[in-house]
Amino acid sequence: MTTLLTREAGAVVPVAGERPGHACASGLPADEVQDTHRDHTDRDTVIVPSPEETLDRLIEEGHHDPRVFDRYDLEFIESLFRRASARGPGVEVTHHTCDAPSTLQGAGCPERFEDRVCMVALSLAAGDRCLAEQIVDEILSGRFHPDATMFLNVGRVSRGELMPCILLRVEDTLESIAWAVNSSLQLSGRGGVVALSLTNVREVGAPPRAAESSSTGIIPVMRLLEDSFACAGAPGAGAVCLHAHHPEILSFLEAGRAGTDGRTCLENLSLGVVVPDITFELAHDDQEMQLFSPHDVARVHGVPLSEIEVSRRYHELVADDRIRKTTIKAREFFEAVAKLQLESGWPYLVFEDAVNRDNPIRGWVTMSDADARILQVATSSHHNEDLSSCVVGKDISCPLGSLDIAAALESPDLGRTVETAVRVLTAVSDQSDLGCVPSVDRGTTMGHAIGLGQVNLHGCLTRESIRHGSDECRDFTDMYFRVITYHALWASCRLAKERRTTFEGFERSTYATGEYFDKYLEQDRLPRTKKVAELFTRSKIVLPTRQDWLELAAEVARHGLYNQNLQAVSLPGHGVDPEKVIDTCAEAVKHVDQGVSPMLVLPGTATTQDLTRLQRRAWRSGLKTLCRVRVERARPAGDGGGDHEA
Repeated sequence: MTTLLTREAGAVVPVAGERPGHACASGLPADEVQDTHRDHTDRDTVIVPSPEETLDRLIEEGHHDPRVFDRYDLEFIESLFRRASARGPGVEVTHHTCDAPSTLQGAGCPERFEDRVCMVALSLAAGDRCLAEQIVDEILSGRFHPDATMFLNVGRVSRGELMPCILLRVEDTLESIAWAVNSSLQLSGRGGVVALSLTNVREVGAPPRAAESSSTGIIPVMRLLEDSFACAGAPGAGAVCLHAHHPEILSFLEAGRAGTDGRTCLENLSLGVVVPDITFELAHDDQEMQLFSPHDVARVHGVPLSEIEVSRRYHELVADDRIRKTTIKAREFFEAVAKLQLESGWPYLVFEDAVNRDNPIRGWVTMSDADARILQVATSSHHNEDLSSCVVGKDISCPLGSLDIAAALESPDLGRTVETAVRVLTAVSDQSDLGCVPSVDRGTTMGHAIGLGQVNLHGCLTRESIRHGSDECRDFTDMYFRVITYHALWASCRLAKERRTTFEGFERSTYATGEYFDKYLEQDRLPRTKKVAELFTRSKIVLPTRQDWLELAAEVARHGLYNQNLQAVSLPGHGVDPEKVIDTCAEAVKHVDQGVSPMLVLPGTATTQDLTRLQRRAWRSGLKTLCRVRVERARPAGDGGGDHEA
């Protein structure tokens, strides 16, 4: 239920209807407007008590976890709520959606936005008063935007999962497939969005796993997964990812296309494709591409297809007669991808070699989430016949939250803003309970990975009169993400120092060897353009020098990092030339350890050739992923003219 709340205790606020004295959009006479408003007021009002009474009642009724408050004295709790009330929602927040039932008024939950912020701060700060105050300040100032999944669930007794995104590997066994279906059901039922890699599942017609008949391939597995999400009451909460050189890649893409009856074969499952460099090269030369049997690759080479460096070993695999192959035209593949993207927006694309060239963590990244920004190393799990785990691998979870770029530039201390955000997301990772899927729980415990994002780049550029795609835009994006990365690494290093532990595998990362920092140690990097230099000077943001990076590298070598991954960014490009969006994101991705995923918005006249050209531009620019595509369609006649987003 959505409840509009004021900051005054005991205030009665209409939830729906027009305000008295304001003109009605429908053009009704003034007296009818007043009658309509009165009817809404009588039916849909919530009496908002004081914060203290609200808190007491929510605890008594079993909505809020009383253990959260045991770490603080009453005086501090009251002072924090007063602090939040005094600030109010500095962002454009006029309503707060609360799914928890409450008997205070029978239906709605009279928890103000500021109260929810305080509950989040108290829960995640875990007794740290200074951090709790900083969390309240950063959220209410609009500088930090927590993910809604976490924001609405933290501190509640009966809550959903705090992690918004989960990534699972599916292996080529019936037990792994059954485990994936069960895990998807449980995780999506708890509020998570789940992406699964099907690259290792054998193709249709391959030798059977146990029965006499041949394999039925990946499509039946996709149907099972789609049904599991629907069964959990979360249709649309699932995504599946497949390698471009899997034998069923064209069938995979066809499954997402609209049928003759207007429906799709898989209506509520998002699709993603992993594309290596060799696929682009083959298309450029108008050659055929070979698709390799996952069953044969694993049997012959002892490594699943998802972990094979296809670009490097492509010709070796082609020459190996022990591996069954299917041949299609490389350009036919990209044409099929572009057609589906123009129809549905899917699939999102993961550029396999770009991802792994820049990956500071040892291992091979094989997939991404549906927003194409989470890029982490996973390892396989193996299951017994009863689906218990005989080998618990490492699957992926990632808490998300974003800084508002325009607001962050106005922070009195950008370093503290970034560190607060890192600590918030780290606390979400530490406090998550993912025991229902042991491999995800293990991956979370081992890596403490987080995904700090960024929003409102367009608003910031507009405010500063900087054109998208200009030299100033690229200069600003490069410098901003350079500064954010510097402070995020410092924050993670401080956490490692405080807790005297690092993420598992730190010693094998390029952070530990120092290679990661080489690009920052060549020379001091200052803004190239006058406007950007003046912007950072006016914002009083100190740009890290080569000496600063040297000191950071030394501290990281000494104490390590607590978080395996730190940043994951999605930058929409509404109303902006897609080429300029790609060029801008290419500046940011140089500093982001996971993905910087642009969402390309195309005119309704766009063709598959336009889209394949943009895909190639993104790949050449060094981007690691492309998010789903959106196409603007013309409004129907008589609908007011203009365009709208389909």
